Amino acid sequence: MQLYLPIAELSVNAFALLGLGGIVGILSGMFGVGGGFIITPLLFFMGIPPAVAVATGANLVVASSVSGVLAQLKRKAVDFRMGLVLLVGGLIGSALGIWVFAWLTTLGQIDLFVQLSYVLFLGLIGAMMLKESLGALLRSRKPNAPIRRAHVHYAVHKLPLKMKFRASGLYISVIPPMLAGASVGFLSAIMGVGGGFIMVPAMIYLLGMPTKVVVGTSLFQIIFVTAFTTVMHAVASQTVDMVLALLLIIGGVLGAQIGSRIGVMLRAEQLRVLLALMVLAVCLRIALGLLLTPSEVYSIALGAP
Repeated sequence: MQLYLPIAELSVNAFALLGLGGIVGILSGMFGVGGGFIITPLLFFMGIPPAVAVATGANLVVASSVSGVLAQLKRKAVDFRMGLVLLVGGLIGSALGIWVFAWLTTLGQIDLFVQLSYVLFLGLIGAMMLKESLGALLRSRKPNAPIRRAHVHYAVHKLPLKMKFRASGLYISVIPPMLAGASVGFLSAIMGVGGGFIMVPAMIYLLGMPTKVVVGTSLFQIIFVTAFTTVMHAVASQTVDMVLALLLIIGGVLGAQIGSRIGVMLRAEQLRVLLALMVLAVCLRIALGLLLTPSEVYSIALGAP
């Protein structure tokens, strides 16, 4: 069934969009990521303009994150105090990202910038995650493998403005989580991502949070940061296509509930390996799209007055 998207200005298959939303929802429930790093490139591949894909894909991130958080709340796996600190930084970073996005749009360079950003960030993050997760998986299979310490003190834990986070069992400065939240908010505005693929590793390895509360807390702050980003994009650049967003949301909400159940059945090391491979696969596909000659080569030039 073909539907016309008024903002994207093209027709797409409605069932294909529902399927895409479902896939991203499953990933959200499994890994604690909003899924924007998957849905936005997939929308690129379907012919959706990058600016519209970024702004509209954020709607799905909000919906799938809400669904995922509800599942995590049943397990009491959300640190609300940490989530609020991350959120404050996220809103600041998102506001800055919206300004940069609008500026690049006026220059006519937003499409290239978004795709290059995906190649850079997904490549770096995917490679680091794969290296670490494979090491953890190999260590877990050794019969006498040493048990990893639950919490390590880094230099960031010596910073001032400390706060106690009871659900995470931490007493650390609010500066590192605010900076992490700001970085994710900026990426959310520029790339249409929830930022979970950066936030989750940062919460585990930088802040030292226990894995059991990382997924729920990540999804909690993603909800509000991406909702703010979506509203700002709609106001600043009018690139949110609600027909596209509605189809993605329906599939995403259903998929998140399935993903949360699948995630419980897999070991943490296996989940991280799968997520790393997925990140690298998307990075490679976008890079090929930028390097290979398109099937239809054309140019648009202004005629003489």
